[in-house]
Amino acid sequence: MKKLLKVLGGLLGVVVIGISGLLIYVSTALPNVEPAPDLKIELTDDRIQSGEYLANTVYACMDCHSDKDYSKFALSLKKGTLGKGGGLFGTEMGLPGNYYAKNLTPYNLGDWTDGEIFRAVTTGVNKDGDALFPIMPYPNYGNTDREDIYDIIAYLRTLEPIEFDVPESCSDFPMNYIINTIPSDPEFSTKPDPSDKIAYGKYLVTAASCADCHSPMIQGAPIEGMNFAGGMDFPLPTGGVATSANITPDITTGIGSWTEEVFITRFKNFQDSTNVINTSLVNPGDFNTEMPWRFYSNMSEEELSSIYAYLKTQAPVQNQIVKFRRE
Repeated sequence: MKKLLKVLGGLLGVVVIGISGLLIYVSTALPNVEPAPDLKIELTDDRIQSGEYLANTVYACMDCHSDKDYSKFALSLKKGTLGKGGGLFGTEMGLPGNYYAKNLTPYNLGDWTDGEIFRAVTTGVNKDGDALFPIMPYPNYGNTDREDIYDIIAYLRTLEPIEFDVPESCSDFPMNYIINTIPSDPEFSTKPDPSDKIAYGKYLVTAASCADCHSPMIQGAPIEGMNFAGGMDFPLPTGGVATSANITPDITTGIGSWTEEVFITRFKNFQDSTNVINTSLVNPGDFNTEMPWRFYSNMSEEELSSIYAYLKTQAPVQNQIVKFRRE
């Protein structure tokens, strides 16, 4: 028996040493991506205008990186907070830690090079070489056209500096180790010609990270076979929980019965300042949503039509969603 215990003790020691070595490797040698590129983006009017459009429509960067007015349905941004950061995406959403949206204004990014911003946005590694949690969907951005990212960076350089220090994000165990394995070098694409409607729609859906919010997840990992089926919860600071919709072409629980006109109009209603949904106030605890309708409503009808066309090619998933519940 003593001999057996000695052998088992030795094996346990080997396992502990092996695990310790793996954790040391993961925490010190990773993330392993290419260095920030030597990049200087020319701040032309065309680039800045394109970046402003992308950051406030398709990519909706400013939705997460600004303060929201929860007294408005579908929210609006509070004046003077554009790019300020500080929004919390945390454990109450089922995430493996607490992650704060960064300050994107020159107050924070002023000492970052264009290459360092580019690397963070497209690979998930910040200026100091630390891994970012993909609540900021860099895996998607690393699959878009690098010109889009250049334009957005040019626009960020023009934001009014806001003196606000964002709390540090932190991951729970074991994500505090796993997070270092997530960043990877980007695989950029060329933005498809809009005439290729399905391909263009797929590109826009990737850039807008639709699947990230419209797919249920466990500890930050999507559930297999539930892509675009809705079900991600968003606890609202005013009370209640909003849940993302099923946007698969399922007839009964998704958008299978929606025409293209209905789909586009649903977005464009939020562009119409006279529409009741844009003028009515929401009381604490009443139905609201985290869906950035006000950003996406400013996309062109051509873009929205392409997104609709691409979503209609997805596998229908029957998943009944309760869009809001009081808790």
